[in-house]
Amino acid sequence: MTLITGLDHIQIEAPAGCEDAARTFFGGFLGLPELQKPPVLAARGGVWFALSDGRQLHIGVTKDFVAREKGHPALRCADLDAFTRRAATFGVSVQTDTELAPLRRVFLADPWGNRLEVVERPT
Repeated sequence: MTLITGLDHIQIEAPAGCEDAARTFFGGFLGLPELQKPPVLAARGGVWFALSDGRQLHIGVTKDFVAREKGHPALRCADLDAFTRRAATFGVSVQTDTELAPLRRVFLADPWGNRLEVVERPT
């Protein structure tokens, strides 16, 4: 019997007052739709976003925030070239990585310095 059936959501830590930057980066740049947080959790701050596969990405406020430079979520995109062009348009720096070629991926940082990975997985 398999107890774990999948991944529901991931949470990225951020400092207090992160909501506007989260909406600009994850909503504006990455194009993720914002989800309404349950009222009991909304008072804690942060923002939740939907991923196209039904999973969620949560931005949660951490009191003594420290950016995560190693541990990171890996997001999928269908066209990495289009993603990197969009990143340039938004002034977001990406670092191309070829260690796992032919897998195509880039690394970047969110507004608070957390590491993110974007992997090309054509649909």
